[in-house]
Amino acid sequence: MSGKKVAKNAFMLYIRMSIMLLVNLYMSRVVLNTLGVTDFGIYNVTGGVVLMFSFISNTMASASQRFFSFEIGKGNGEKLKDLFSATFIIYIAFAIVIFILAETIGYWFVSNHLNIPKERYDAAKFVYHASIFTFIFTIIRVPYISFIIAKERMSFFAWSSIVEALLKLCLAFTIVYISFDKLELYALLMLSVAIIITFAYYIFCKFAFIETKLIFVKEKKLYSELTSYAGWNSFTSIANIMVDQGINITLNIFFGPVVNAARSISYQIKAQVTTFVGNVQMAANPHIIKLYAEGKYKEMEHIVLLSSRVTYYFMFAVALPFLLETKIILKWWLIDIPSHTVLFCQLVIINVLIETISGTVTSAIQATGKIRKYQTIVGCVLLTSVPLAYMLLSFGLSPEVTVILTCILSLICVVIRLLIYKELLKTKISTYVKKVIFSCLSVSIIASIIPILVKQYWLDSQEVISFLIVCILCFICTITTISIIGITNEERAFLLNKLSKIVKKKG
Repeated sequence: MSGKKVAKNAFMLYIRMSIMLLVNLYMSRVVLNTLGVTDFGIYNVTGGVVLMFSFISNTMASASQRFFSFEIGKGNGEKLKDLFSATFIIYIAFAIVIFILAETIGYWFVSNHLNIPKERYDAAKFVYHASIFTFIFTIIRVPYISFIIAKERMSFFAWSSIVEALLKLCLAFTIVYISFDKLELYALLMLSVAIIITFAYYIFCKFAFIETKLIFVKEKKLYSELTSYAGWNSFTSIANIMVDQGINITLNIFFGPVVNAARSISYQIKAQVTTFVGNVQMAANPHIIKLYAEGKYKEMEHIVLLSSRVTYYFMFAVALPFLLETKIILKWWLIDIPSHTVLFCQLVIINVLIETISGTVTSAIQATGKIRKYQTIVGCVLLTSVPLAYMLLSFGLSPEVTVILTCILSLICVVIRLLIYKELLKTKISTYVKKVIFSCLSVSIIASIIPILVKQYWLDSQEVISFLIVCILCFICTITTISIIGITNEERAFLLNKLSKIVKKKG
């Protein structure tokens, strides 16, 4: 894949992200105001199954994409057909297992241990069942999404995601005007959207890619290879799911559904912002896998270093104005802000910055196929957060301590990723620290100074004009700092050359 193709794919994904960001944030406001804080919290603690498993479906998609990209690079069409069908069968089996566990152990827990108002128990149970079926359809589409990305058909992926977001916005308005239990109706309509979008992916792949025609695959070795990789690749995601819902339930036990609503809002923002920066990584991933398959390790390392910095810079450009103006942004978005929401959101964004700084390293580790050690160590570190969170909250600390704990564990995971990256690809950690971590920290500190000082000593953050000034200052300071100290001389020369060509064309 050429750099031009990576840039084109990233551009398509940013169009997708921009529209989805606006639609999803506005939809959250409509849903929160329609359901109310309590019902909104109930949906996210009981129906959080869908939100949780969206993370694992994304991780499983990346695992499938790794194998698809590898075989596409080799030009092995017959192997690709077997690979797709085997992948689909494995995901169906996985969905069935999760369905059984969720409808037995999960249902028992929801019925007996969640802190839900008595008058809303029946609605909460309905939401839980609907969410399980939504998850089933979400998992079924994963192989199709993986194949589309591996084939670099980003335009369809982008448009289908936009349509899904618009359908969800329509259902948000629907629950406002229909006189039915709004919580149950919302869960049912979310299931309907999942069915429609899954069917759309199936139809597109059926006519666009002959390799996605389902066949019965007898080769046990292929199943074993796929299951082993997908299983280990999903370990950290499963840990993330358990941590996410474990902390959600822990907060529910100590503080009730209102704090669940606050945490849910912060994690919706996290999901949107993560999608924003993840587009660079998604566009680069097939290239990283191809370079590894071809044995071009130096070129792969260059892409990893570049993607890590670029991804962080995009994230920071979004994070800085949000961190400085969180309260007023939430006020415009939600009108009524649940308690603890502001600090939750700020801490979650800081955690995303920490995770972003080593995100592309994970892709490089996955490209090697040797992921068991990485997944085991990182997954176990993440799992410690639930008992630690319970212990800290039992001491009477505020709910925000759960996110602070997550930030600390994320820092530990960054160190683990770099150590395993060094071991597998024989790279120098000092190179990554110098070219990525040091550059990112320098940009973050220097770019923040002027906006913080101006906001602290000059502006009233409650005024629209002051908000715009802060955002403009953040943008100017971030771009200027990145241009001066955040990129190499070669990258700066390349950008100036491209800019001069654009200016000449316009002139």
